[in-house]
Amino acid sequence: MKQAKRHPLLARLRARLELTLDVRSDAALPPPALIRRACQAALQRGVEKAQISIVIVDAAEGRQLNNDYRGKDYATNVLSFALNEGEPVAGLPLFGDLVLCAPVVEKEAAEQNKDLMAHYAHLLVHGMLHLQGFDHEEDDEAEAMEALETVIVKQLGYPDPYHEEQF
Repeated sequence: MKQAKRHPLLARLRARLELTLDVRSDAALPPPALIRRACQAALQRGVEKAQISIVIVDAAEGRQLNNDYRGKDYATNVLSFALNEGEPVAGLPLFGDLVLCAPVVEKEAAEQNKDLMAHYAHLLVHGMLHLQGFDHEEDDEAEAMEALETVIVKQLGYPDPYHEEQF
């Protein structure tokens, strides 16, 4: 049997990002390849290595986590938990968890008339940027983060997430 050749760049990129996936929802989910592509695309140049856990939850767990960690009593689309608030720790990879609430993501995609997988890709990119220290508390930070998200999401082949698009 012929063995497939490995592309060195792909092997290096895969080694740069270690992902784990924990699914706790019965809702429609993005394929693992989309999750990897979106997370990989959002890694910034200075990140040598990252270990990220993606958890996809139902509405009850999403609500509980948002209440416990943000004091908000509703389920939200994505929560980001970064070791050391996204600041690099010498000698350690970027560590973090992204929690996506599948029913909220589905509902938002339908309400905003967006393709579900495009919305998942955007939220994965958004969460990955948060893990790397990006924020949107101030107007200038929000503009910069949204512009970067738009570039990354478009590179993934999806439309600008901040402009209404029909699917």
